[in-house]
This record gives sequence, C-alpha cells and structure tokens, in this order.
Amino acid sequence: MDVFDKCNMSMGPLSQYAYQGEGYYLFPKLEGEISNKMIFQGKEMLVWSINNYLGLANHPEVRKIDAEAAKEWGLAYPMGARMMSGQTSMHEKLEDELAAFVGRESAYLLNYGYQGMVSIINAMVDRKDVIVYDSEAHACIIDGMRLHFGKRFVYPHNNVEKLERELGRATRIVEKTGGGILVITEGVYGMTGGLGKLDKIVALKKKYNFRLFIDDAHGFGTMGPTGAGTDEHFGVQDGVDLYFGTFAKAMAGIGGFIASNKNVIRYLRYNMRSQVYAKSLPMPMVVGSLKRLKMLREEPEHREKLWTIVDALQGGLRKQGFDLGESGSPVTPVILHGSVGEGSHVVYDLRENYNIFCTVVVYPVVPKGIILIRLIPTAVHTMEDVEYTVNAFAEIQHKLENKLYGDQLKAKVVE
Repeated sequence: MDVFDKCNMSMGPLSQYAYQGEGYYLFPKLEGEISNKMIFQGKEMLVWSINNYLGLANHPEVRKIDAEAAKEWGLAYPMGARMMSGQTSMHEKLEDELAAFVGRESAYLLNYGYQGMVSIINAMVDRKDVIVYDSEAHACIIDGMRLHFGKRFVYPHNNVEKLERELGRATRIVEKTGGGILVITEGVYGMTGGLGKLDKIVALKKKYNFRLFIDDAHGFGTMGPTGAGTDEHFGVQDGVDLYFGTFAKAMAGIGGFIASNKNVIRYLRYNMRSQVYAKSLPMPMVVGSLKRLKMLREEPEHREKLWTIVDALQGGLRKQGFDLGESGSPVTPVILHGSVGEGSHVVYDLRENYNIFCTVVVYPVVPKGIILIRLIPTAVHTMEDVEYTVNAFAEIQHKLENKLYGDQLKAKVVE
C-alpha cells in the first residue's frame, strides 16, 4: 500500500466536511482590520471569534512599534537558533520582564506555544516519571505526552477526588522507579471558559509529592488582579511549578514562554528540542512583545474594559436563560440543543441574517444533541455590540425551540 493512498481513502474526522463546508464553516476568511467588525464574504460582520482579548492587535501604539521594529531589524534578524547564533539582549530582556510579571525567577521564550508545550513535556519527563493530566487537556498537551515513554494517567475534567486517586497510583509507581510525578492542567479551558481548580490541586501537595504544570494560554493577561494569570487569580503562584503562557491571545502576537525557577529554566534552555533546533524568534516580534507586556503592566484599563464587556455579555445571555456552563473567564460558551444540521443552520442564520460571526462546535467534539457556540469578548467590543448579540441569540433560541430550522432556510448544511 502506498502511504499516499490513505489521503484518498480516509482523510480523517474533520476533513469529511471539507467538500460541504470548506470556506464557510471551515477555513473561513475574515478580512480587514482586526477589530469587533470585519469582512466575511463581502459583508461586514460583528466578530466574536478572535482571541484579541485586550484589543491590542490594532492598537495604534502597538502597530507603530511593530512597524518601527520591522523597519529597523527586518524579519530575518537574528539568524539561527538561540544556542548557536540567535541570542540577543532584547530576547533576554523580554524573558526577564515576563518572569517578573508572572512572579517567577526565570523565563524562556518559545517560538510557538503549541510547539513549545510539546517540547517542554518531552524535556521534563522520562520513562521513570508519571504524568497525571486533566481529560480536557489541550491538543498540544496530548501531543507532548505522546512522546512520553513512561506511565500517564488521566482524571475526569476538574474532578479533584479522581485526581487524588490517580496521584495515589502514580505515587506507588514512582516509589518503584525512582521517578517523579508531573500534574498537567490548564488555567482557563479555551473551549468552555472554565477554570482549572488550581487552589484545590495545589492543596494536594500537602499529601502528595508532585510538580504542577499549567497551560495558561487564555489566562495570561486576562486573569488575576494584575493580569498575571489564573494562578494569580487563585492566589497560588507559589504552588505552580511551571507556568506556560502564550502571546497569541491577550498580547495578540506570536510566540510564548515558560517560567519557573532558574535551574529548571536553565535545564529547559538546553533540552527543549523544538527551541534548540529552531530559528530564534524574529526581533520585531520580540520588540513588539515588550511593548505589549508594558501595556499589560501599566495600562489596566484594557483589561478593565474587557471585563466590562465580559460581564455585560455573560450577564445578558444568562438573563435570557442561556446556559453558559461553568465559565469563569472571558471565554463565553453558549450551549444550545440540536443536531449537527441544526448547528450549521444556526451559524448560517447568524452570519447571513444577523451579520454575526462566531464559532460553532458540534458532535463529535461535543456530545450528540449539543450545539456549542463560543463567543470571545474583547476590549474593542461595545455595549451596543453586546445588546445586539444578546437579542439575536434570543431569536435564534426561539427558532431552535420551535423547530424553525429546516428546508425553508437555504443554509449550507454540513451533515
């Protein structure tokens, strides 16, 4: 059998929708300035699908710094991997400022968050060690664990009682192997907006010997009194041993970082294969990230505006009777009930008749009968945007309940 044959026989679970939904439901093109309103298929849309939490993507000061840095440095400098020829004092400055902001001794830059997470896990554990992780861990965590030759145990999402049971199993194993235990969870779960129970997990350290690693991609810059993350929100920064954040969300950029004590970061610098053998983060991205981080620290009004919109949107939807799950973050999941076909009708209706662009998730990502529409509020949304969206969703809910989504609505249905 030719390895290419699988491309014709079975293209995977998502690609089954390619011929019906590509360009509309899958791989849609949002065009124009990144903001609360953008262009989709020639029409202006109110967009609730972009993780531009603090509205920095097109902030004039950010755009100015990005442009100046690109003009001064170009996109090539520095050339080579950090270890060989790609090291600069600006990279070190950003790492020092990130570490200070999230309350750690040291930090190290990552070219991409996904790539970095995979490499961190690979570097931190060996076959003697045991990983214990949440069942709703992000794909980057799952892919990182696939490189692990030792044991790994999963516990049901946010079920601390079951986590403790798995810690007991892990403890018995490492007592024989001489290894250690790494618990991996998330600060904010990006699909549901729920928070990892960091306070309760940290409390288990009194009984079990393990290190705690959190992926806080959606919490960095949005959660906590200063925006330093979900562990700051819970007041357990000292109990989180490895803190992972990305620039793709609140900082509206590219890249990420890992923060911990100096010895651990020094070890990772020399052992994260995805960073050792990859070109250094280009200078404009480093300079731009320094500016964004400065704004995170010194201009809390961006985060305050975000939460004003979050509270208004979530409060308005809940007042209308919508189920938002257990979101404790800006991520706003609206849980509706209907088939996959009805889910595609809902999206089509929102885009074509209400000019609202948002993300929909249906089976098999969520259980059958569930339609999850994920809204991402940002600091550039307005109260008028919120009011319009809440009213639109009330009408959508009415149509679903009364089975009005059918042939009379000429939607591009993905079945």
